Amino acid sequence: MPEYISYLPHINATLNSTSALLLLAGFRFIRLGRIQAHRNCQVSAVATSTLFLVSYLTYHYFYGATKFSGQGLVRPLYFTILITHTILAVVIVPLILLTLYRAARGDFIRHRRIARWTLPLWLYVSVTGVIVYLMLYQIYPS
Repeated sequence: MPEYISYLPHINATLNSTSALLLLAGFRFIRLGRIQAHRNCQVSAVATSTLFLVSYLTYHYFYGATKFSGQGLVRPLYFTILITHTILAVVIVPLILLTLYRAARGDFIRHRRIARWTLPLWLYVSVTGVIVYLMLYQIYPS
């Protein structure tokens, strides 16, 4: 296994955090009417999330699954976060693509309609990804 693989979970958490911050900044910019800044943040969030996905898949291809070592009440909490994160991570991909597509076409009424769902779900996935990382690799490492 290549040595760099062991660093990927840390990089993944950084990419998830960056994506969440870009999403929040983009939301703030659109509220301020700064359309170009909003666009730049959202496109950067898509790029960051794409890099995350490539890194995540690379890590799990070489390393496989990581066991959670926490015990007691934290265990069901961890798995609740992990399961909701995983399900929504699958759901969010087509929502992101559709939201981006509608913006690119200039269909801003429909873009805004779906973005109201995409943003909070994408933020949830990004933030819970960091929480899973912290619980798995920092708080309860195996």
